[in-house]
Amino acid sequence: MPDAPTTSTTNQSEWHVYILKCSDGTLYTGITTDIERRINEHNSSPLGARYTRSRRPVALHYHENASSRSAALKREIQIKKLSSRAKRSLTIPCPKVRSI
Repeated sequence: MPDAPTTSTTNQSEWHVYILKCSDGTLYTGITTDIERRINEHNSSPLGARYTRSRRPVALHYHENASSRSAALKREIQIKKLSSRAKRSLTIPCPKVRSI
């Protein structure tokens, strides 16, 4: 069996958990390997989450790195279980991500 093509493992191991603030003031939590791409999808693509499509524009308010997809999913679940007040205490404004 041939080896799989070599790809950059850096991209595959860089997972992020993020919180977006929607235009109606609600928060959305998700995971991704590329925050900039994902925010652009939330703001202008049908690939954005159904929840955020009707609440555009969205802005990044918090993110943290995770060592793996599994770790990112576990942290996402922890964040989603927090009260709204606790989530907002996490949302220390992040630097703006460049828009395309």
